Amino acid sequence: MDLRPSHPPHHRARQVSHLQLAVPFALIALVTLVDVLAPPDVHLGPFLVAAPAVTASFAGPRMTGFVGLVAVLAQVVVATTRTSLTDLNHTFQIIALVMISVFVTFFAHLREVHEKELVQLRSVAETAQQVVLRPLRDRMGPLGVACVYLAAAAEARIGGDLYAAARTATGTRLIIGDVRGKGLEAVGDAALVLGAFRAAAHQEAELPGLVNYLEAAVSPDLDGSEDEGPAGAPGDDGESFVTAAVLEVPDEEPVLHLVSCGHPPPLVLRRAGGVEGLEVSHPGPPLGLAGLVAAPVTAQTFAFAAGDVLLLYTDGVLEARDGDGTFYPLAERVAACSGMRPQALLDHLCRDLLAHATGNTLGDDAAMVAIQRLV
Repeated sequence: MDLRPSHPPHHRARQVSHLQLAVPFALIALVTLVDVLAPPDVHLGPFLVAAPAVTASFAGPRMTGFVGLVAVLAQVVVATTRTSLTDLNHTFQIIALVMISVFVTFFAHLREVHEKELVQLRSVAETAQQVVLRPLRDRMGPLGVACVYLAAAAEARIGGDLYAAARTATGTRLIIGDVRGKGLEAVGDAALVLGAFRAAAHQEAELPGLVNYLEAAVSPDLDGSEDEGPAGAPGDDGESFVTAAVLEVPDEEPVLHLVSCGHPPPLVLRRAGGVEGLEVSHPGPPLGLAGLVAAPVTAQTFAFAAGDVLLLYTDGVLEARDGDGTFYPLAERVAACSGMRPQALLDHLCRDLLAHATGNTLGDDAAMVAIQRLV
């Protein structure tokens, strides 16, 4: 879900063109009238070139060419009214106006072609994001679930934040993570992590074993050894990694098990009131960097009773700043949401987060998942 308003480019152009087109036609009418009434030694015809030039900035080549034609006809009217079409001054003005109208019409055509390419690329990006980041089910066993993804730029709608959930015989396993980087490369790394999680979530009996599987799956691809740029240029040489929180919520116990791989601690909004940050005693390194730290993966258990709401999030939420540079106070805002269901909680947080961020724009992609134990 993305709460930003979105309209396809062609629909947006139709919305504003009726108002914007009044500008070049009004300009043509004004220049023509003043030029006809002006003294013989005053020539305002060159100002007519502004009409097609302005039109090319927001309209397509057909409308730009039409405005250019109207401007040329207006110049012809001025010429025949003031002197004649054979007058040298007006002849050169008409020729110059025709040439400029042709040029700006051509540039409007190039811009339209470029916009169509961008729309196609954006469609591909959105499709890739939807395939990689599948929406979570509203109900998973005894859990109510809601999720949201906010792209840093409305035009992008794609990035490296990830989340997924899988039902097992004894409970529900979840992952939320953030790939270093942005764009299609980050989406590829996110797809790798999610694919490994979905493949192993049902196979690994213990949560640390699942995390070790994820580390083994992503490390060969994220160390840069298989990813070279053009002409054999080396990749990131180990600079890529994925922060992640991997959880298991048993169906029959009011607890959750958590392994943190360098990820911000989840928050629990207790039914009785108050917010608790789930800080693990021994967090592990991000996925892809475990080879640098010789430490076993351990899971820590926290209370998670009926009515409690668990909030998973990526650092794009915490790093949102207002005009004064103040970071978003997530724990404080969550504490004010007592009694909200997961979807209502995320809707409220999204509106509040975008209102807090400067210009209603996030500096980084953000993802959130809210889970409530219903029974």
